[in-house]
Amino acid sequence: MTTTTLAVLVPLLPFLGAAAGLLLGRTAPGFVRPLAVVPALASLVLAVLVAVRQGGGQAIDAATELTPTGSVPIELALHIDGFAALVAILVGVVASCVQIYSTGYLRDDPRYPSYAALVSLFTSAMLLVVYSGDLIVLLVGWEIMGICSYFLVGHYWETPEARAASIKAFLVTKLGDVPFLIGLFALATDAGSFRITKVLGTVASGGLHHPTLVALLLLAGVAGKSAQFPLHTWLPDAMAGPTPVSALIHAATMVAAGVYFIARLLPVFEASQAAMVVLAVMAAVTMVGSGLAALAQDDIKRVLAYSTIGQLGYMTGALAVGDRGAAVFHLLSHGAFKALLFLAAGVIIHAAGTNSLAAMSRMRGLRDRVPDAYWTMTVALLALAAIPPFSGFFSKESVLAAEHAATGHTQLAPVAAGWITLVAGLLTAVLTAAYAMRLWLLAFRGRGAEAPDHGRQPLTMTVVLWVLAVPSLALGGLAYRSLPDWFDGRDLTPTLTTSVLGTGLALVGGILTYAAWRHTTAVAARVPLGAVAAHPEGGAGLVEAEAIAGHAPAYGGVASAPDLTDPGRLLLGPLYRHAAVGFHVDAVYAALFVRPVQAGASLVRFLDREVVETYVRGAGALPRLLGAAVRRAQTGNVQTYVSALLAGTVVLAVAALLVATGV
Repeated sequence: MTTTTLAVLVPLLPFLGAAAGLLLGRTAPGFVRPLAVVPALASLVLAVLVAVRQGGGQAIDAATELTPTGSVPIELALHIDGFAALVAILVGVVASCVQIYSTGYLRDDPRYPSYAALVSLFTSAMLLVVYSGDLIVLLVGWEIMGICSYFLVGHYWETPEARAASIKAFLVTKLGDVPFLIGLFALATDAGSFRITKVLGTVASGGLHHPTLVALLLLAGVAGKSAQFPLHTWLPDAMAGPTPVSALIHAATMVAAGVYFIARLLPVFEASQAAMVVLAVMAAVTMVGSGLAALAQDDIKRVLAYSTIGQLGYMTGALAVGDRGAAVFHLLSHGAFKALLFLAAGVIIHAAGTNSLAAMSRMRGLRDRVPDAYWTMTVALLALAAIPPFSGFFSKESVLAAEHAATGHTQLAPVAAGWITLVAGLLTAVLTAAYAMRLWLLAFRGRGAEAPDHGRQPLTMTVVLWVLAVPSLALGGLAYRSLPDWFDGRDLTPTLTTSVLGTGLALVGGILTYAAWRHTTAVAARVPLGAVAAHPEGGAGLVEAEAIAGHAPAYGGVASAPDLTDPGRLLLGPLYRHAAVGFHVDAVYAALFVRPVQAGASLVRFLDREVVETYVRGAGALPRLLGAAVRRAQTGNVQTYVSALLAGTVVLAVAALLVATGV
């Protein structure tokens, strides 16, 4: 079997599994789980075979024309280079783990057949994006992912949060997709083709007429899909969906698609220095803002969501300095440990019966209830914080090394982009370690009542955790040594300067968080048990905590007061309240867009009801009145009819006489 045939089967098998799962979900429910798991595993095996045959060397290209357009043809084309081969393996691994995990996580869900089919379709769409060599075919996969995310995020549609989150995710991503589509057509117009190879050839020859405009239009779509500032607000709310869906979206699909797209078309963005600076600023704001927001979230899944936004900022920061090797390296490393974080969080949530870190901090012995999740999440958090020798250290330090190199003279990116991303990356290293340590302390070092015992988790859930723990621990060290040819032949070895600085800052962030936790725990111990709980506004600081500790009777039986053990309150101080609500970006959008649109809709509704309907009602009332008058004349009395006929005749005769005489 040729490599091209194998590559076609990689996205095709999950698609066929999705179609079969939807058809057999009701008639043969016993086949639903095999149809969810087997195609994903088969696709993974084929993706590995394709990667082995590609070998990190010359890209595999194949194409056949789908339809003649008369001008710019649309082709079913493959373009598989080293990046595509590795990202496809990542998608296959995460999708397989999510499907296996879901068989236990959603074993009692009556909507599991449709859920599994949508996950398979989601996987197929992402693989289509990864392997596609034509921009229109890539766009098809891009949009299918958006539709699948709408249904999967809204899986628990009975809850208003899930419904609102699914609509928000769809609308925000579509807001970026409109300029993205315009940018694709502008790019194809200049290149005379939608083929990626021809587009890149046009860029190399200087044939792109408006590089800055095209790059900025494409960046809008990337910002929406990859949840980058300012279109990032949909991702934290998307946590209303099932936890395995969160793992899939955050680790290998949807948000990874935007970063992968820039990496694949990086020369287009490098053609505009202004676009590279915009990309750098977007990455910097995303990194720092999401790190601060993660440090103030109470929902464990929202912490991980903001973490994903920040890590994607690292990737776009590497792309902003022209190093797609470091960006894709971190994409692969992040995919492994982020999938593990979400799936382990699902086990913890099931055991604790809540998403709230504040509630978990009041549970003693939670880590003993879920030892597999405890150890594997610890590994994943260390990888997230970039502590050596875990995989996140190697990939994140390769990003910092690329940014450090860009602070000197480079032809790939402006020096400003290097400084902006480097400073933001180092600051984010502190914040990442801080919120990782905070999550670990609040979830596993709680004090209070004994954690509830919900029994052992299904084997399918715990085995997947250990499978993902292996690449979270070993992938980074293996990749930068054995796969340089897959990353444009660039040296991915971390430099001594950035390694020492990045690791040192991460340790500082972890130590400061631990010290803050010890202090807040000591303060909380002085408060009578049951006197305080979570503050309704989430904004109480340490000063208020000290006041409560000294004057507990003033609170008496109040059921809602500050969570005193949260170190984020001490670390962020006055910023905590603002960071907890994402620095009010949603409120700004509501003021600028949502409320004006709602006001416009109210005006249209008023005009329709009071003006248009009044006119329609009036137009209908006049014939009714005329009909009523005519109906009154129809008495059924023959004498009346004859009298009226004679009277009319007399009137007509008189009128004729007057006209004839000229009076």
